[in-house]
Amino acid sequence: MQQRIEEYLARATEYSDWRRAFAIQSMSSNARQTFELIPLLLHFNHPSLPGFVGDETPCGVSLFRSSSRHQVMLKNHFGCSAQEPQKRQIWGLYSMGSTASMGQSSDSDLDIWVCHGSDLSIAQRALLQTKCSAISEWAAARQVELNFFLVEENQFKSGAISELSADNCGSAQHLLLLDEFYRTCLRIAGKHLVWYAVPADLPIAYDEFVAEQRNNGIFDNEHWLDLGGLDKIPAEEYFGSALWQLYKGIDSPYKAVLKLVLMESYSADYPNTRLLACETKSRFQHSDVFDHRIDAYFMMLERVTEYLQRIHDNKRLDLVRRCFYLKNNERFSLPNLLGHHDWPRQVMKRLVREWNWDDDRLRYLNSRQRWGVVEVKAAYSELLDALMLSYRNLIHFARLNDISESINAEDIGILSRKLYAAFESLPGKVTQINPQISPALAESDLSFVQVVKGSANATGWYLYRQPLQSRMMVGEKVLEHSSYISKLVAWGYFNQLLVSDTRLHIKAKAGDLDKSKLQEFTEDLRHAFPVRVPPASNLALTRPCEINHLGIFLNLESDPTANWAGKVIEFDAAEPDIFAFGEPAECLIGSIDLVYRNSWHEVRTLHFSSEQAVTDSLVTILSKMHRDANPPEHIDVFCYSSHFRSVIVTNYRKLLVECISYRLAASESRRKIKTLILGQHKYGLFFEERGVSVKPLDNSIDFYTEHSSSKLEHMPLRLDAGKAVTIPPIVNAQASEGLVQYFFEQLGSDLNIYIVDEQNRVEVYQQFDGSKDELVQGINRFYTSSRDQFDSTPAPIDFNLPQFYDIVEQDGTFVVRPYRSPVSHDPAQQIQA
Repeated sequence: MQQRIEEYLARATEYSDWRRAFAIQSMSSNARQTFELIPLLLHFNHPSLPGFVGDETPCGVSLFRSSSRHQVMLKNHFGCSAQEPQKRQIWGLYSMGSTASMGQSSDSDLDIWVCHGSDLSIAQRALLQTKCSAISEWAAARQVELNFFLVEENQFKSGAISELSADNCGSAQHLLLLDEFYRTCLRIAGKHLVWYAVPADLPIAYDEFVAEQRNNGIFDNEHWLDLGGLDKIPAEEYFGSALWQLYKGIDSPYKAVLKLVLMESYSADYPNTRLLACETKSRFQHSDVFDHRIDAYFMMLERVTEYLQRIHDNKRLDLVRRCFYLKNNERFSLPNLLGHHDWPRQVMKRLVREWNWDDDRLRYLNSRQRWGVVEVKAAYSELLDALMLSYRNLIHFARLNDISESINAEDIGILSRKLYAAFESLPGKVTQINPQISPALAESDLSFVQVVKGSANATGWYLYRQPLQSRMMVGEKVLEHSSYISKLVAWGYFNQLLVSDTRLHIKAKAGDLDKSKLQEFTEDLRHAFPVRVPPASNLALTRPCEINHLGIFLNLESDPTANWAGKVIEFDAAEPDIFAFGEPAECLIGSIDLVYRNSWHEVRTLHFSSEQAVTDSLVTILSKMHRDANPPEHIDVFCYSSHFRSVIVTNYRKLLVECISYRLAASESRRKIKTLILGQHKYGLFFEERGVSVKPLDNSIDFYTEHSSSKLEHMPLRLDAGKAVTIPPIVNAQASEGLVQYFFEQLGSDLNIYIVDEQNRVEVYQQFDGSKDELVQGINRFYTSSRDQFDSTPAPIDFNLPQFYDIVEQDGTFVVRPYRSPVSHDPAQQIQA
């Protein structure tokens, strides 16, 4: 057996050398230099090197010895030389992902696992993580995306879970992540991986074999690293993996479609799934040559193809082929500079011939860099449908097998809310349609056409990408339709069709909007809102969403002052009341458009044009703020009236700020009521613990009637014949409209549960004696699958899962914290998926 293991080690080393040569020659010059410097930067700990944070930082890579060439590199790049470290505290450096595969392109990122022993202290891990982050920043300055992930030797054996982050899957994947690592990893420096030296056709369990060889002195700790085996993947992992791949699909949909269908194929073969990592090892151990047949991306395509053909899904088969081609077609538009190392070019040519693609299809796919909004919309819709179908099939698999998810509740919440913000289609929401599909969608002309009642088409506004010339509009497809124009302008702006030099055209048949106001509105939107912002933090995704940036646009479509020309208007010039102006009293706000970005980084729009536009807009804005929310970071108010613009802006802003302060007031000693005269009518805004309502108050009797009934409606909830249950103030303060929220209050051995529904109604369950974790998993499972009917027209997937919180005491006051499953989290560990 020792001879066989030595043969496998030799083949693994030869295979790594073959892949490394291909990887380096496929990189840009900056990426190549960075890749070659990685082992030096982590092996040495020198003040002149990027990432130096202190003498106590772990360093020294096992089995790595610097050569004279390495010292020359240190001298040339950093002007220093370094001595060999006394300890070897880093056990291995391994790249994973697309590096050294058909999926590698000139701008591919570098994902590096930094494996270490379990003897590193928390402080040492933190230092090492800080060093890795600093090296990543140094690489970013060289236009290279370099990501490091700390991995403890026993992490996959013990089931330890890392913190979820933009690149770290947290509890979403575990052994399926190890599967991806084993089938894509490339050893850069450090110990040899036991996995590749273990025979693929083992008659006994992996762990048993490794222990036996370790006892025989073959797999010694000095030369070998064992991250664990893949004898069986628990079915519970598929739900978390599906969520994670959808999450990655927000920015990389072509790659995500392939990976999600792969997970679907794995589940279809359960419990006899043959993992690609096992297939990869078998092929390279028994192959005479190294070629595309052991390439990770080619094997993924091969497995997905076999599965889709088996279920006769030709539509998705065609899509995954196009995804594979578009993920890898950069090299086909460039000259062959790699010679025989550019074997992917020949493989792709052969595949295209096998698929019987004609020249028109190839020209279309090769023109992706020039795709416009029509092509991108079609591609986005197709990709999203495929992602959701795979996710739905995996949820169906979970239901059929009656399995629970292994992903913890907090990670489910974060991922599902990120997916909700990205994919959920809601009225007024601006959907981002271009996740790395095309580099630019800017249009030279955009036309907005209004249709009024009585037409054959639906009323509202229509967006076209041509000027308003009959010969150019013939046969032109509508890009978007909305009942109000601000939604179309925001959609064009945030998807970057509408840029600074885009020519705007408008055909309005009603209202007071013209071209000059439209141009003014687009400029105001551009100055108020950046198109791109940093991703929403995980902390924000564990909390109810809040309005971060609010834009208010007054009288864009309807301006009560537009017809004042030639009229005599009597009003108090010293203190004009814009809500009840002149004689007879008239509200000077005819329409209100809202554009806002929330803490989950959704962009939403709303439009109000009734006589109660002011009160309707205020109630809507305030209903999106729970009482403990932060006020918006930015509030921008603009007005497009013919007269009194600044006065209207000042008065509406003052009213809004006052109402926000009432809504977010810390005191609960008394309810607040704001009376407001709009035109010839009086209204009352009632600020309650869990929301804001508006009632007409045209006389004092109405006022006191509404005031009294409102008091009765908000008495403490009563259960069980006369036994009063007071809802904790912190629950009322956190209640957020549109969400289902569960609050857990542990009082000694008793557990009380407060459930707040989408309308902020509260149910109370006292002295619950079951398992919180099982309750949370069951609720998530119900919400995940309840809308999925698995018929020919399945219901849309709802990612707006409930939020779960623990009520805890901190420094003498009660606060809420996101509920966490009872599993270990190690903030120092970062794993990439």
